Amino acid sequence: MERVIVLAGGMSYEREVSLSSGRRVADALKQAGLQVEIREADAALLPLLMEDPPDLVFPVLHGAEGEDGAVREVLGLLGVPYVGARPDACRLAWDKPTAKAVFRQAGLTTPESVTLPKTVFHDLGAGAVMKAVLDRLGLPLFVKPTRGGSALGASVVRDAAELPAAMIGCFSYGDVALIERFIAGTEVAVSVLEIEGEPTALPAVEIVPLGESYDYTARYIAGQTEFITPARLSPEITERVRETALAAHHALGLRHLSRSDLIVDPDGVPQLLEVNVAPGMTETSLLPLALHASGLTISQILTSL
Repeated sequence: MERVIVLAGGMSYEREVSLSSGRRVADALKQAGLQVEIREADAALLPLLMEDPPDLVFPVLHGAEGEDGAVREVLGLLGVPYVGARPDACRLAWDKPTAKAVFRQAGLTTPESVTLPKTVFHDLGAGAVMKAVLDRLGLPLFVKPTRGGSALGASVVRDAAELPAAMIGCFSYGDVALIERFIAGTEVAVSVLEIEGEPTALPAVEIVPLGESYDYTARYIAGQTEFITPARLSPEITERVRETALAAHHALGLRHLSRSDLIVDPDGVPQLLEVNVAPGMTETSLLPLALHASGLTISQILTSL
């Protein structure tokens, strides 16, 4: 293998994050002596892939076009090998309520939630629907779009008066909301990589945002969040979160790499929130932090993948 195309950018809300991740992946692969090009997923891509196919494509697209399986489906049609999950597995992970159903079927614990489209609030009356949600789930709540990442449109609701604004913020980024019971506890991320063909859980990264929540600013602005690797968990709970991430990876049918986001509740139970099929690779992203804690270099691992 000599020539690799890294796909980055796109037109999602996470474009800038994707470009930053793409540059870091490209630099890591170049360090291994590979010829690397960064390309957009635009109208020029398919002619390039058909006329001068690379040995491999490494998708680092965040948001819909990078994580819903569509671009990977097209790569499969062209017979171009790529790193990461196949389209069907991407579709399962991309839709958070569907992924939560898969988690439960696999015996994993995930916060109780309801999924409601914007039209329900319009047709049935926003006040009545929100009251029903509060009566069922109580407070506090966590509201987020059913599809998307980087905590865009997501917010914590600690008072009933905050719920209308949270719904408006959520619907700014998607037409369907996932409203979860908020779980207090230790927030961790566990990345899974296939090392020598075997899915392996990296050390858990503990996330301690300086603000109220791990929002977009806390994720990508240096100094806004403290990351502790390995996470301050007992050996027993460390093993639980590791097993949960591996089980989620298998349950969704993923391959090569993934990142599971979890909250360890006060009882020591890992509550699985979601799984990302295109983990960020920026300077403040969680997978590279876990690699560093493992004594592995990003160039070594990405080249292996």
